[in-house]
Amino acid sequence: MFEIERIIRTALQEDIGCGDVTTLGTVPKATAARAELVAKEDFVLAGIDVARRVFTTLSADVAFEALFDDGAVVKRGAVLAWIKGDAHPLLQGERVALNLLQRMCGIATNTAAFVAAVAGTKAVIVDTRKTMPGLRAIDKYSVRMGGGQNHRTSLYDGVLIKENHIAAAGGITAAVTRAKKYAPHTLKVEVETENMTDVREAIAAGADIIMLDNMTLATMTEAVHFIAGRAVTEASGGVNLDTVSEIAHTGVDLISVGALTHSSRAVDISMLFK
Repeated sequence: MFEIERIIRTALQEDIGCGDVTTLGTVPKATAARAELVAKEDFVLAGIDVARRVFTTLSADVAFEALFDDGAVVKRGAVLAWIKGDAHPLLQGERVALNLLQRMCGIATNTAAFVAAVAGTKAVIVDTRKTMPGLRAIDKYSVRMGGGQNHRTSLYDGVLIKENHIAAAGGITAAVTRAKKYAPHTLKVEVETENMTDVREAIAAGADIIMLDNMTLATMTEAVHFIAGRAVTEASGGVNLDTVSEIAHTGVDLISVGALTHSSRAVDISMLFK
């Protein structure tokens, strides 16, 4: 809740600053207005309440009626919500509300496509920390609305030993051993591997999750069979809609996709005064 509030207030301050000179100079105060949010293409909805809170942050008197819930598949031409109130907060909040809503829907829609591509396998699509700085809370929420799941939120809530940690620690065994001693029992220890030698060392060291990074399908399949349930397996690197199905069929448990949050296209939504 706090993070969403921070995001909205920061965005409004950035956009409005000391005043919306266009609205102040053209629209008389206390002008009543009614507007609708309209889908200009098909997509998965995420962030409708975020859009509402943009307007109600500007004025508690704004009425916002959402016609769909987050997670719904909406079609082109659908009216997502009605907004009523003084024209000033509606005009001042329009761009911020649309920017956030369009981004969130884009992430949810992209995630849904990846989830559909691995249907029938046990693989779960998860996100990464490759989010827009300052927008992680809404980016990761959007992934969930698209049917994906969240990887660790930040550096504080999960141990993920990557190649630079391994180099600095003196190897996989040393890194995993130290992490196991340092981390509380509630945190899993994940380690990145690049080949079967790394995988064998990670298993021997007691890693809870093993990331199979940029491996060929053949090596990934071999790794999954070797691990045989002794650790959770996560495929990572080079994952896109053309490759994700084949990756899922190697038998991995998780597939992490940075593109869910760093490369999703914002969908097309308009706000129209009626």
